[in-house]
Amino acid sequence: MERWLLAVSMAALCIITMANVVVRYFTNFSFAFTEEISVWLMVFMTLVGTATAFRSGSHINVTLLLDRLASGARRATELFALGASSLMFAIVAWYGARMAWDDFRYDVTSPALGWPQWIYSLWLPLLSALIVLRLLHVFRVRLRAVD
Repeated sequence: MERWLLAVSMAALCIITMANVVVRYFTNFSFAFTEEISVWLMVFMTLVGTATAFRSGSHINVTLLLDRLASGARRATELFALGASSLMFAIVAWYGARMAWDDFRYDVTSPALGWPQWIYSLWLPLLSALIVLRLLHVFRVRLRAVD
């Protein structure tokens, strides 16, 4: 599912950016709204990509010290890191939900298009929750794994 979301959002970003470049080249006029949507798409892709990276184990990690630990300590450290990452993204989801609620409650609108801001900010807690679910899944798999 994540790869499909990434492909669709990347295609949309490419189409929007290319349309803006072509129009600006031929008319010296720029679509101002494309920046707003492009920024949202990049944030969306970053969060979905983070969930994908945690699921596949291809996220950035520094293993200089981890590689020097005994297998039991390495496993405990990996589980701690997964737990800490889960907690951090759960906090992001919580505060993101509060921010989206405030945007909705106070009827905040986006600067370029005038759309309700909560349409953009709602994705932060939703995708952070997806990341937490992926992290908990990886935590469960690593907890059950035997070295």
